[in-house]
Amino acid sequence: MPKGYVIFTEAIDDPAAMAAYGRAAGLSLAESGAAVLAVDSAPQVLEGEWHGDQTVVLEFESVAAARAWYESAAYEKAKPLRQAAARTNAVIVSGIAPPAAAGG
Repeated sequence: MPKGYVIFTEAIDDPAAMAAYGRAAGLSLAESGAAVLAVDSAPQVLEGEWHGDQTVVLEFESVAAARAWYESAAYEKAKPLRQAAARTNAVIVSGIAPPAAAGG
């Protein structure tokens, strides 16, 4: 089963409130078993326009696990803090399924 990834691009309006969100979201992430793969305030844009001051990439065991985290009671408490502190784009994407082992 492929991994699931949540990607946020965040235009932060209130850094102190965003820090409070980070603490609250961190607790929900720990409960979900997710991994924070990247937090970058200066991504290198190769093409087009990029939104925001910060990009965050989270890894989950599956797309279903990513959606379950996003809709969880623990994250529902943190989400309004982010929404008040930043203008955010968020997506869930599916990783690539590992190739099947060669049979012999």
